[in-house]
Amino acid sequence: QVQLVESGGGLVQTGGSLRLSCAASGRTGYSYTMGWFRQAPGKEREFVAAIGWTGGNTDYADSVKGRFTVSRDNAKNTASLQMNSLKLEDTAVYYCAARYGVVVPRMGYNYWGQGTQVTVSS
Repeated sequence: QVQLVESGGGLVQTGGSLRLSCAASGRTGYSYTMGWFRQAPGKEREFVAAIGWTGGNTDYADSVKGRFTVSRDNAKNTASLQMNSLKLEDTAVYYCAARYGVVVPRMGYNYWGQGTQVTVSS
């Protein structure tokens, strides 16, 4: 199993930036894809971005493409989500997720962090 802990959330004004981090522990010696999801109040959880084991394969939701960048450092067992040009609608709890394997899907993640709040204000 993989345990995940997010950090880096907070309050930011529109147009600002935040960087979320996710630290993985446990059985990290196998290839695993890392994903980021978010859930706004009253809405379902949605896919944000994902990155494959080598870091060369990434996927982004259309709503964040060009503004968010996902990365990972396998030596440190961490993943990051750099969020720029933040909008009010980016306000949500952001979750880090992981699944074993090399594909980069938008669903089917088995392991989840506890989430970190991101609030964008005008």
